[in-house]
Amino acid sequence: MQEHPSSADDDFAVAHREWLRERVAHYLGRPVPDTAPLDEEGFDSVAALSLYGDIEDEFGTLIDPEDIWTYPTVRELAGFLAMRDSRREPGRVRAAFVFTGQGSQHPGMTAGLHLHSTGYRTFLEEADAALLPHTRQSMAELILGDDPRIHRTALAQPALFAVGYALARTLQEAGVQPVAVLGHGIGEFAAATVAGALTLDDAAGLVSLRGASMQRLPPGGGMMATCITPQEAAELVAGEPDVGIGAVNAAKSVVLSGDRAALERIEAVLAERHVRCRYLAVAHAFHSPLMRSMVPGFEAVLRRLPGGAARLPFYSTVYGRLATEPLYAPYWAEQITSPVRFADAARSMLAQQAPTHVVEIGPRAVLTPYLRRMGGGRRGPVCLPVCQGPGSDAVDLAGVISALDAGPLTAAFPGVRDSGARDSGARDGGA
Repeated sequence: MQEHPSSADDDFAVAHREWLRERVAHYLGRPVPDTAPLDEEGFDSVAALSLYGDIEDEFGTLIDPEDIWTYPTVRELAGFLAMRDSRREPGRVRAAFVFTGQGSQHPGMTAGLHLHSTGYRTFLEEADAALLPHTRQSMAELILGDDPRIHRTALAQPALFAVGYALARTLQEAGVQPVAVLGHGIGEFAAATVAGALTLDDAAGLVSLRGASMQRLPPGGGMMATCITPQEAAELVAGEPDVGIGAVNAAKSVVLSGDRAALERIEAVLAERHVRCRYLAVAHAFHSPLMRSMVPGFEAVLRRLPGGAARLPFYSTVYGRLATEPLYAPYWAEQITSPVRFADAARSMLAQQAPTHVVEIGPRAVLTPYLRRMGGGRRGPVCLPVCQGPGSDAVDLAGVISALDAGPLTAAFPGVRDSGARDSGARDGGA
């Protein structure tokens, strides 16, 4: 879905829109409304290719040819072109939000942040209130306590949703507005809520039902991280119908998911190739064929909820690209068994949105190392997590907001101690 610009963004795109309007009129032989889909006005592939050449001559390589169809009106394409062109403006911050998935949870997550940040407390309570009718227990109390039940799927998923939502809303309240969002697994629900495709109440019901439904599945599944390519993974699972590709996190970072015995057979094959494998600490085989039995019941509930289209660019890890389709029931049902195409979605977001900063939103840093490598290290965007791990607190959040040129900081975090008094101990970097 394309971003719906604010009036300020619209003004920023005026020059690009006027230029595009003239070029489109040139190829069609007549003017067209800024909001009319170009393909419906007779703008064909030949004209699109010519327009792409004009854009490249005028502005340089800012977009890909397929972006002309992804943003199909003069207004939308002008907004996207202006957004990409804005990276030439020194000091203009463009932050993308990336929401961490299951596996990042830990007892006491965000406790330090909750202690000193009034904003975070407020938004966590808001998410907790939305979840309570479904979970029948306070997620905030579970999140902040030293409770090992945080790792149970039925509780981990709504808890991670609450943390992701509260962290994102805290950043937004401080003035950090994302130019795009992306979520890994359960993180997609918080991403969709921030993007406006789901309401908080609808998302709370879905993540609670999703986690509880998965918790009821029979045990016996597992997930195994491997250092192989997606093509190698596809060849390995071809003979194992109860195993699938659970996630593709990087070019040679794949998670296989499915029946534990079948995974052990694949592990033996990889051991002969001297490829290391690591089992993840999960009770079920997420994003695998073993999830299929829960889909019908989940989809039946989904059909009663409206869902909708994102109001800012939502990069789907189901599709591995920008989702231009509304996020209705079939999407969330497909998400249960589909691989998490994180690498494809993240690369697409980095290329198309050209963010100056990518913020990992979750209780600890898990995806940031992948994002840094995809972004090209020092040449790419600044990649920073809101929370490094269990020791993160409001001072860390204040540093993130400062790096994103938002604030004011002291007003947002009353009672925060001076950053110079911080301990300099090592942080949990995640996995």
